[in-house]
Amino acid sequence: MLTDVKIRAAKPRSKSYKVTDANRLYLLVTPAGGKLWRWSYSFDGKQKGMAFGAWPKVSLAEARLKRDEAVAMLEDMRDPAIAKKLKKEVALEASRQTFERVAREWFDNARPQWASVHAADVIRSLERDVFPTIGNFPIKELTPPLVLSVLREIEARGSIETAKRIRQRISAVFTFGIAQGIVKDDPAEKLGAVLKPLRKGRQPAITDLIPLRKMIVQAEEDYARPVTRLALRLLALTAVRPSELRGAQWAEFDDLNGPEPLWRIPSARMKGDLDRKEEVNGDHIVPLAPQAIAVLRALWPLTGAGSLLFPSNRHAHKPMSENAIGYLLNRAGYHGHHVPHGFRAAFSTIMNEWAEREGKEHDRRVIDLMLAHVPTGKVEGAYNRAAYLPRRRELALIWGAMLSDGLPDPVVLTERPSKKSGPYSRRRPPTPVDADFRFPTRLSQLRQGQPVQDR
Repeated sequence: MLTDVKIRAAKPRSKSYKVTDANRLYLLVTPAGGKLWRWSYSFDGKQKGMAFGAWPKVSLAEARLKRDEAVAMLEDMRDPAIAKKLKKEVALEASRQTFERVAREWFDNARPQWASVHAADVIRSLERDVFPTIGNFPIKELTPPLVLSVLREIEARGSIETAKRIRQRISAVFTFGIAQGIVKDDPAEKLGAVLKPLRKGRQPAITDLIPLRKMIVQAEEDYARPVTRLALRLLALTAVRPSELRGAQWAEFDDLNGPEPLWRIPSARMKGDLDRKEEVNGDHIVPLAPQAIAVLRALWPLTGAGSLLFPSNRHAHKPMSENAIGYLLNRAGYHGHHVPHGFRAAFSTIMNEWAEREGKEHDRRVIDLMLAHVPTGKVEGAYNRAAYLPRRRELALIWGAMLSDGLPDPVVLTERPSKKSGPYSRRRPPTPVDADFRFPTRLSQLRQGQPVQDR
């Protein structure tokens, strides 16, 4: 039996030799003075050996423990050498399982259940706020403090709600990893309790008609791209979600020259559209008031040649920035008072108050449909969307006239400065459409990439 004294006393010789311990464990002493732990065993009729490291880095006690673990594997009819190699492979694969790699697998798995707009927002938020910091970390090595540091950076720029949303997404990635056997716990699970509290209440919104009109006038007088001003006006008139407006395509509009113009937003672009996708006609229909048509007429010379109503200033094939309308409101002095999403609250509050004054409380359900609120029953929702369309059109006309009273013609918005100062603060306005202008009768041609002939 080996002892520490015997190990220290073992001197190098001209050739390597063994100093044995129990159960085939031995110390191999090399001519150079190295003392290496080795263990010999037999598996499947073949003589094999394993290396346990070098003394003194691996002590006698540690070497015996490694031997005992290997013996237990033999008794379990497993080859210790193969098991050791597999363990190394598992460890190597674990190092390759970075947070970004697992997160993208989670995203690909979850994406079919989401609306396309929501899916794009999810992956964009991870690519912007998470991957640059911890994306290359092996997911097993991430700790609560590391994840919290990512969230604190988001909070530092004032995006409290975004930080909470991203914590949920990080936690979902870890839950996916646990289910896959990649990680054992979720370091983001309990971090919600230490994040900055979100101010209670809905998003800031002006819900009185006269101040709302005043805000629109002031915002439209500020410097901005004409497309941004027109986007603000159309958002106020239709009360759709800002993401739905940004992704609007000319091919989604029907009967713009007729008596019943409408905007058909595909279900795939709608928030909470999973049930709508399963319906034959699950698109959201937005009846258009004459004031909305006037916005589209002013917009056509600017973007009618492309597919998007509100393209990016830099990339015509991409929607305008999600912050463009919000920045316009902020510059006009309405930061913390009104956000783009607030037009939905304004429409709901003002129209419901109008319905109560007019003794038309039954219009509350119709107003909810106009806001595309998800109904409790899928079949009932599909029926109501069709049944109430005439009344929705009537309410759209009332809202358009009510909101636009005193607002300038949309064409004026295309003639105002796009920059605050400088020699290029005024741009050449587009050629306005003629009084007898008519929209193409088949805007669906745009979706197919076909030239439109009847402009």
